[in-house]
Amino acid sequence: MALRRPPSPEETMALRVPPPPDETMALRVFTPPEPEAGSGADEESPDAPRQRGSRRKAKPKASATVPSAVARLLAPLAPLGARLAPYARHFKPVYPRPGRADWRRWLPSWRQWLGAFLIAFGLGTGTLAVAYAATDIPENLNTYATQQDNVYFWADGTPMARTGWVQRQAMPLDDIPADVRWAVLAAENQSFYSDPGISLKGISRALWRTVGKGDTEGGSTITQQYVKNVYLNQNQTVSRKFTEAMISLKLDNQMSKDKILEGYLNTSWFGRGTYGIQRAAQAYYGKDVSKLNASEAAFLACLLKGAGLYDPTLNQTNHARAVDRWNWILDRMVKIGKLSASERATYKTFPEPLKSNPLYDTGEQSDYLVQLAAQYVKKSAHLTDKEFDLGGFQIYTTFDKKREKVLTDTVTKARKKALDEDPKAKRTAHYGAASIASDGRVIAVYGGPDHRTQGYNESNATTVPAGTAFLPFVYAAGLEHGVTRKRDAPRTPVTPESVYDGDDGVPVTTPEGPYWDRSGKKVAAHNDGKKDWGRISLGKALAHSVNTPFMQLGMDTGLDNVRDTAVAAGLLSSSMGAQVPDLSLGSSRPSAIRMASAYATFDAGGRHTEPYSVRRVTHNGSTVPMDRPAVRRAMGADVAGQVTEALTDSFHLAHPTAAAASAKVSGKAGTTEDDTASWYVGTDKEISTAVVVYRMDLAKSLEPLPLKGLAGTAADGVPYGIWSRAMAPLG
Repeated sequence: MALRRPPSPEETMALRVPPPPDETMALRVFTPPEPEAGSGADEESPDAPRQRGSRRKAKPKASATVPSAVARLLAPLAPLGARLAPYARHFKPVYPRPGRADWRRWLPSWRQWLGAFLIAFGLGTGTLAVAYAATDIPENLNTYATQQDNVYFWADGTPMARTGWVQRQAMPLDDIPADVRWAVLAAENQSFYSDPGISLKGISRALWRTVGKGDTEGGSTITQQYVKNVYLNQNQTVSRKFTEAMISLKLDNQMSKDKILEGYLNTSWFGRGTYGIQRAAQAYYGKDVSKLNASEAAFLACLLKGAGLYDPTLNQTNHARAVDRWNWILDRMVKIGKLSASERATYKTFPEPLKSNPLYDTGEQSDYLVQLAAQYVKKSAHLTDKEFDLGGFQIYTTFDKKREKVLTDTVTKARKKALDEDPKAKRTAHYGAASIASDGRVIAVYGGPDHRTQGYNESNATTVPAGTAFLPFVYAAGLEHGVTRKRDAPRTPVTPESVYDGDDGVPVTTPEGPYWDRSGKKVAAHNDGKKDWGRISLGKALAHSVNTPFMQLGMDTGLDNVRDTAVAAGLLSSSMGAQVPDLSLGSSRPSAIRMASAYATFDAGGRHTEPYSVRRVTHNGSTVPMDRPAVRRAMGADVAGQVTEALTDSFHLAHPTAAAASAKVSGKAGTTEDDTASWYVGTDKEISTAVVVYRMDLAKSLEPLPLKGLAGTAADGVPYGIWSRAMAPLG
């Protein structure tokens, strides 16, 4: 065996010996070699700063730090990358592919297909997650989609009219029968209570038809349809559908299914100008939704597919289409267990809807009533026009349906008669009338022939003087305040037996003497027919409508007191005439509503209640707070009783056979000296009615014209004829 020689020193230095463990972890610091002698490395330049014992360290470049920072961040992923590296090379495109022939050399491998799918799926999922997180449910609802109409009711609770841009009234889900709800769900979205708010199948089908074929198709869940109704628009675009899906997912997580269904049923379009199931029930069947049966509900559910295609009253094709879908919906309700087979068997006949929508604006008297009620609601409930116009209010008025019809028919006949006798009267004749209860309720009004052609309300117009119908307020002021005939003298009381000069043309006096007008003439009053009555008591003067005593009584009482008494009784201060002697003879221009209200004060024992036309208001079933009508003491009860007694005598003297002698019917005619207005105002059974007839050419001016016989004669006055028929049976 040969002996191996020991390695030489050179070979020993060539061996690679691994360092000890402690050296492996030690930092390796570069130490520059010692400069050679005379190299000048240790020599300092004249410009360099002197440093001893150390050298300046070189500052690393910024570009060198970026890769190192990235490397440190990716370092934890290095083991994972090393494991995936052998597999990743299979996804690297190599074309043409080795081992393949012909065109197959250019096809991706299954691994590449799988990788592309996984990448696309990951990117798609991430995009949807980001989109979901970034999508917020809008705070402001689509105003038009949530706007409702306002509904007005007669005093007996029956519907009177509706107003608004749309026909919609929101109903709580509890007030919508289960059959109605499930008819809609069976027709539109039977999985509503279990789905996540969207239908992937429906969205895919809709997108395919929108993008691929250029048209659109349904497939949306009820949640999606609700989102489209109240948050978005109806544009059929991919972006709108995507936003709809995102909001629907988020809404389904934040809102209960019942609230979504309630919103959907209250905002969906059903045709005939209606939105919401409540208005649809009224438009097609004339009843509230709470009274619908399953058969009627199934038909209304048909309309959600398109009212223009399923309203059977439009054409026979629609009728056949509606019947087929109605049957399908009922059968589907049985299939999903929401309608028994035995009940389904009872619905064999298609529930034909009404021929037309019974909810519509008449343009006639109800529009005048609506106008009055709307003004009152906004004022007493402190609602802005914007708040009120958004709708949803149920307004329960004080209008009596029967009395309104009688009053309207009576005025219509009087108008027609006047037109037959004088064709020109149609353009200039005006009739205003109102009935007010002693407690302030507005019972009926006549506002004009047609609100569409004459927008202003004649019952509420302050256009013509009250004339001698104003005398009771002068009488009441005298009884309440007493009189003063001499300057600085104390007031003396006045009674119905107080006597005044009743002759025609008696000059009006003041404590200083006769009252002179601006032209330098003595002011004097005149009686009807310029009749002289001699010395006459005030009670008798009012009963016989003698003018001259009351012009003087007004001066003695004080025109300021006369004015205050009239306003306290119910007339508006803005309608009062100037404080001159003519004030006592009715220069003020009150409306028929205010005249009836003021006469009702006499009947109410001197207590005045501001007239009101609405007794209650709700908003989608919740009570709306309202200011109560103001009630005040206008005059003493004894004064009111004395005025009523004189007015009762006035009625019986002028119309002795109209009512029993014992009947407590009071009333008075009112005429003006220039024959521009004719009134009759009276009370019976706690209802006061005022009627005024006048002429006015609105195309030329607002000044009243002479009546020229339009109001009839003293024995057969048109205002009294209207009043007596509206108040019948008297006593």
